[in-house]
Amino acid sequence: MTAPPRSVVDAPPLKPLDRLLRRWRFAKARPFVRPGDRVLDIGCADGALFRYLRARASGGVGLDPTLRRPFRRGSYQLLPRAFPDGPEDLGSFQVISMLATLEHIPEQSWPALRTRCLSLLRPGGRLVITVPSPAVDTILHFLLRLKLIRGMGVHEHHGFDPSDTLRIFSAPGFRLMKRGTFQLGLNNLFVFERAALPIAT
Repeated sequence: MTAPPRSVVDAPPLKPLDRLLRRWRFAKARPFVRPGDRVLDIGCADGALFRYLRARASGGVGLDPTLRRPFRRGSYQLLPRAFPDGPEDLGSFQVISMLATLEHIPEQSWPALRTRCLSLLRPGGRLVITVPSPAVDTILHFLLRLKLIRGMGVHEHHGFDPSDTLRIFSAPGFRLMKRGTFQLGLNNLFVFERAALPIAT
């Protein structure tokens, strides 16, 4: 699949190093998307994750406030929305992905983020998150000065501590399935499973 036309995406093209790092994140997320899963990609940019997954996912929705207008191709659609705000009629999903996105969400929005993810993720579904280690900001600013990366909102990282991911998506509601690092320890992977919550009587 080809990328959406430039009229849809309100950002300049990625540089080769940006694309390499993005693809590395996609490769870490892919094993947690089962064939036929419906995916919600938060911070989807131009929808590259859906193109990477191809037929593995049955379709889904991408949300990103930098999109200029809605876009649909095949079984997925991209919407110019922030999260956890945004449209209420998204349906439900087996996978929610936030790849290099959580660190851009300010702390005051974390409770709403958790609640919205719980409401959209089916029981047994997976929440797949990558966040950079704190040392990455210094490296990214250096690469940005050398014009080797586009930057992708480095100034919005809010001093994010990867361990806060566990605090945001704690029990009840979520169960940690996997935690690890990649990219020489500079990036972190968290995978949570949506627990089946008891029905209130």
